[in-house]
Amino acid sequence: MEQIHGAEAPAVEPGAPPDFPAFVASRGRHLLRTAFLLTGGDAHLAEDLVQEALGRVFVKWRRISRMDNPSGYAQAILVNTFLSHRRRRSSTERVTDVLPDVAVADPDPALRLTLLRALGELPPQDRAVLVLRYWEDRSVEETAAAMRLSSVAVRSRSSRALARMRDKLGAAFMDKEVLRHAG
Repeated sequence: MEQIHGAEAPAVEPGAPPDFPAFVASRGRHLLRTAFLLTGGDAHLAEDLVQEALGRVFVKWRRISRMDNPSGYAQAILVNTFLSHRRRRSSTERVTDVLPDVAVADPDPALRLTLLRALGELPPQDRAVLVLRYWEDRSVEETAAAMRLSSVAVRSRSSRALARMRDKLGAAFMDKEVLRHAG
């Protein structure tokens, strides 16, 4: 028997799909970091989005668990949850400049905050493209599939979003490695 957060989980037979608690334990933190970037640093909204996305995954878990890439599917649901949340007129909460007290191992927290602030000023679709392409290091095709866009749309949106970021921050900030380590 495996232990998941102190509770015993049933043993999984070889070749059987992973159970949902094990999936959440293995992928939840990654989903939360992605949501944090998508929301421009709003930790509370990121947690809400991940919870909503995991709820949607849970409802269809039997089907999703048999897919080749359930993590990718969960990621796509998270992005769609983020984009639909931004479209709702009732979503009037705004990110503040106050971040929760957390231990930071980041060598340059000022750079991270600057990038998160600039990312937060982009339209939601542009932000999602940049997060998936550069932080998640996904291909154009993977990003297009996750966002239900064409590859051409992802390339042009990515190009425009990077140009906006360059205008806001200057070219020195726009190194791909800087974006990847912003989260």
